[in-house]
Amino acid sequence: MLHRGNLRRVVGASAVVVLLAALLAFWVADRAGAGPARCQQHRIDSRERATLVTGEGTRTLVIGDSWSVGLGQADLGRSWAAQLPGEVHVAGFSGSGYSAGASGCGRVSFHDRATTALATRPQLVVVQGGLNDHDQPSAAITRGFADLMADLAGHHVVVVGPADAPSRSHAVGRVDALLASLADDHEVPYVATTDLDLAYLGDRLHLTEGGHREYGLAVAERIAALEPARPALDLR
Repeated sequence: MLHRGNLRRVVGASAVVVLLAALLAFWVADRAGAGPARCQQHRIDSRERATLVTGEGTRTLVIGDSWSVGLGQADLGRSWAAQLPGEVHVAGFSGSGYSAGASGCGRVSFHDRATTALATRPQLVVVQGGLNDHDQPSAAITRGFADLMADLAGHHVVVVGPADAPSRSHAVGRVDALLASLADDHEVPYVATTDLDLAYLGDRLHLTEGGHREYGLAVAERIAALEPARPALDLR
């Protein structure tokens, strides 16, 4: 029989173990960006957003993450991309990024989804993202960026960098600087958005409806001032 003091210590130790296990499970789920159910929901949202074509005119394809999908919004069709001029198609997937390891939902990086997305035959490709690469090695981001530019060879491209989302602010500077440098290497214009003061949902990562509208208008204005370019692939 356990002495009362020993029993308290055992119970206390067990509580600590349970707490640590719960925290570890939360960290793994957060790192992966999803379990099977959440990944399935991301796929459903991605397919739904792809059907919501907005506007008329020059056909624009947006390849992006949850911001392009409109995660957290009642109407996915009102994500920031709807503020772009022309006929806008969105190939977004929540949790995805340039690097293969940004998402825990399989092969959903920008590069992995680009070929299918190009079936829309866009006249302009806007690539938006970077927040989900916050904890990925620079080498992995660089490799994913290069693979994506190869996919987009022959298309006019603009790259839109990550905004300063509060929950990932600590990593935004590194990712933004790296993407700007890679865009310069590949001779495609880069739109920085770290200066925008946007409204976020409670998770401090995703935008409110007003945040989407403000972000979309700002990105549209900045793209209008640029000259989209075909990626340079021979960087020797």
